[in-house]
Amino acid sequence: MEKEILACIENKNIKFLHSGQISKYTFPMERHEAHQKKISHIIIRFFIVTISPDNKILFLVQKRNKKKKQFPEYFTDSASGHVLYKKNLNLNNIKENAKRELEEEFGISPKSVKRMKFYDLNAESNNTTTEIAYTFLGLVQYNTELKPNPEELEIKESRFYTKKELINLLENEQSIDYSKKIWEKIAELDIFKYFGLNNDLKRNEKTKKEIALFMGRFQPLHHGHIYILNYLLKNFKLIKIGIGSSQLSKTKSDPFTSKERIQFIQAALEKRGISSGKYKIYEIPDIFNAKKWVNHVVSIVGNFDAIFSNSEWVRQLFQNQGYRLGRKLIIFKKKYNGSNIRKLINKKNSNWKRLVPKEIFQLMIEFGGIQRIKQLYNTQKSL
Repeated sequence: MEKEILACIENKNIKFLHSGQISKYTFPMERHEAHQKKISHIIIRFFIVTISPDNKILFLVQKRNKKKKQFPEYFTDSASGHVLYKKNLNLNNIKENAKRELEEEFGISPKSVKRMKFYDLNAESNNTTTEIAYTFLGLVQYNTELKPNPEELEIKESRFYTKKELINLLENEQSIDYSKKIWEKIAELDIFKYFGLNNDLKRNEKTKKEIALFMGRFQPLHHGHIYILNYLLKNFKLIKIGIGSSQLSKTKSDPFTSKERIQFIQAALEKRGISSGKYKIYEIPDIFNAKKWVNHVVSIVGNFDAIFSNSEWVRQLFQNQGYRLGRKLIIFKKKYNGSNIRKLINKKNSNWKRLVPKEIFQLMIEFGGIQRIKQLYNTQKSL
């Protein structure tokens, strides 16, 4: 059997997952070693519903196999499992892990998953180690054939349940606490609204194009940012620019201060003749709480008509709160990103200079930013 290499994380860095910084802080470790050394690692929990032709909601509940070492014959989520390590691990990769587990445990093809949304992020502690659970809620095609894996679950009782049956099960059968609490909440959700099946999202797309919110970290500002800003300036009357992780500075991943990043933005827009009346800049510190983060941002920036970000994490959190998402605007993603630019600087590869506007290059020299990045790479090699 091929060894499972898990996506692990140090306890002190778990908080950064709440701000979408996954790949920066995860590292690989073989499953047995991670459990033996009690190293925290990422898992997924997937809760599946379907809708019958007469609009009844059905809930796919798994009953664990009686041979399981932990919680044998307990009812739980639809599927769960470890997240396998991958370089540059991101939210979409974690979603793929959830679909893989669903297929392995219930035989449901990823193609049958018609909707999938991030639901929650929690640290779960047990007698062995801490598991950080990314929880997703999925909608699968009605009449999807179930092929339960007998090595993973009890076949007869692992099936779709009506809401009444689910509530009765949760009240009278042994259930894993984490899953029980989530099923209770899902049972009361308006599934049609949650997955945008009642055309609410289509109506939202007609919202006026007055104010756009653009979120980024600008470490440093590069031509990719300029590309997005040019688009927004042509299509919206006002751009609100949110500087993410504004409290972080002088680290390998976040070398520049929020004040320096503000100067990046101001210099780039001034160079292009953009009036200060066309944009506003806001500092957005992390609060390391995924549930509260969107409201935290809105409390700082106020109203807007659409949110633009190329971070899948940011987009998912705003979408969950019902905000209109602007389309992704990406040019040469691997080339125009802060991480790539910082790596090139550290490697003394002068090609990075072509990735940032000249005025940003000058400011980086003025701030001592180039030498700062090199020093941080040498002193913070583990980040």
